[in-house]
Amino acid sequence: MARLPRLTVPGYPHHLIQRGNNRQTVFTDPTDYQHWLEYLGECAPRYGVAIHAYVLMSNHFHLLATPEDEHGLSSMMQSLGRRYVRTFNDRHKRTGTLWEGRYKATVIDSERYLIACMAYIELNPVRAGTVLHATDYPWSSYAHQTGIRHDSLITPHSLYWALGNTPFSREAAYRQVVESGMSKEEVDDLTQATLKGWALGSEKFALDLQERTGRRASKQKPGRPFSKL
Repeated sequence: MARLPRLTVPGYPHHLIQRGNNRQTVFTDPTDYQHWLEYLGECAPRYGVAIHAYVLMSNHFHLLATPEDEHGLSSMMQSLGRRYVRTFNDRHKRTGTLWEGRYKATVIDSERYLIACMAYIELNPVRAGTVLHATDYPWSSYAHQTGIRHDSLITPHSLYWALGNTPFSREAAYRQVVESGMSKEEVDDLTQATLKGWALGSEKFALDLQERTGRRASKQKPGRPFSKL
């Protein structure tokens, strides 16, 4: 079966995952993490992409980002990938590929999943057993969202701002969301939609995207062939 083109819709948040080839380590020490974040901080504004949340794990990373145009995400990821791989290979005296193919992505229905996706991303180290609390992990945007430190990479989404009328109230409300945790169903939905490239939202949300893009945005039901709307 031919691979579907990646679904990218300007003005909508997208959840991205990229893994190391064969799940190999892609961040080995603090310098690696810092290089990647530095390059993201340069590439995102260059290609008109707002970063809302991130986490870097040893063998993969997650981003929540909104592009201004249909080419912003792919251009940002290509530039970021090239720069980081070159630096990583030079530092660690290696050659060859680092990433497991192209990045995976899904378009997020903001009203239903934006805050949940932020929490999903920043709870990744907790689910992996790396730390006991999201606060304890240095390579994510959680500390910024909860007022522990400022992170110039982050552009708050309007729905994060809507959590409260003051920075303190927003930070407290978001902290409560994260501390409440996520159900297995929520985690599975966010993971599978991203890995398979389906839009994450209601059926109406997926149909609206399908009409806008001409690309199937949800899993096709048996016996119902897709046709462009």
